Amino acid sequence: MTGKAPLTGLRVLELAGLAPGPFAGLLLADNGASVLRIDRAIPNVTHTDTPSRPPPPTNDLLTRHKSSVAIDLKSPSGIEFIKALVSHADVILDPFRPGVLEKLGIGPDILLGLNPKIIVGRMTGFRRDGRYKDMAGHDINYIAVSGALSMLGRKGENPLPPANILGDFAGGGATLFQGILLALFAREKTGRGQIVEANMVDGSAYLATFPRLLLNTPMWNKPRGENVLDGGCPWYDTYETKDGKHMAVGALEPQFFAELLKGLGLSGKGIERTRDDRRTWPELKHTFTKLFKAKTRSEWEVIFDGTDACCTPVLDYAELRQKDNGREGDQRPAVTLRNTPSLAVSNSDLPRDPATGQGPGIKGAGYVATILVPGRGGEETLNHWLGWKRGKDFDIENGGLIKKSSSKL
Repeated sequence: MTGKAPLTGLRVLELAGLAPGPFAGLLLADNGASVLRIDRAIPNVTHTDTPSRPPPPTNDLLTRHKSSVAIDLKSPSGIEFIKALVSHADVILDPFRPGVLEKLGIGPDILLGLNPKIIVGRMTGFRRDGRYKDMAGHDINYIAVSGALSMLGRKGENPLPPANILGDFAGGGATLFQGILLALFAREKTGRGQIVEANMVDGSAYLATFPRLLLNTPMWNKPRGENVLDGGCPWYDTYETKDGKHMAVGALEPQFFAELLKGLGLSGKGIERTRDDRRTWPELKHTFTKLFKAKTRSEWEVIFDGTDACCTPVLDYAELRQKDNGREGDQRPAVTLRNTPSLAVSNSDLPRDPATGQGPGIKGAGYVATILVPGRGGEETLNHWLGWKRGKDFDIENGGLIKKSSSKL
């Protein structure tokens, strides 16, 4: 029998933002934490039983397992309500640019003064003490100044940004999540909370540790797109198939390369002996390109499935979403905890095998965004956390929650 998700009982206040901050909150929520998002109050719309118009959902799609309250952070009464919540929370997520939280009157020192055990997770793009600290930016800018972007792209072409995966999510939200876990672990020893600062420059630079260390080795000492792991090598690349799809090849080790040649019908031609001669790479890549284009992806799968050729199909999300197609398309948590699995990511009506790394029967969908309307579910969360009720412990003012003057909170 499996137990509850590992972060069950953890209370998190997530100040609404986009991408990296909400992703850290999603990772906390998927692992059992109760995450209460703080959204912008809209007069006569949020927290109103009969609103003049339905509250519009925010642009945040990373809201699985979360609830929301709307608070006016520009009003003293709204800030007082935040302070009242902080006293009962374990973690607060700050997604704002440097100085914003301080201007609101709820900087880290104040938060820790209200609750010495709270973990203040702060997410910025550039370093707080760097030359770009006062500039706006996006994922592409952060990974550009980290050095990581300079390594990505084809020979003779501009550096190619990998969507916003490397900066926003891997170097940003996931890194902040790691820092929060470390701070929670430290709190178990010290009894004290602390400030956790993450930024996407340092996060993406840290993720690039291994390739950066390879720059002075034969694996990666050539210009961009001419190295073993960046598309320069024939046996570590992608190839188009007859039907316009693609196969991915990663046959680095000699024994795997031999299996690749066997599947391509190239065994016994002496290629194994000359493969490390870079002068042969352009011709060999041309040969691979021609061969892969001669068969459909499905035909190549029949040849390479079950082998050690390190040759697999490049699957897109549209086909992964199709049920019962034999693909590993069901979305799961990133890691499997056998005794205390994370909450489910994909839908299922049946109890789940613990090997999937997720608890049974939790609603959710890895391919469909969970839209959270500001104010939805938050009052129920406050009641669950602290027994607070509207009219008794808090009221509504201009669409936002405020303390009742008579409440001790």
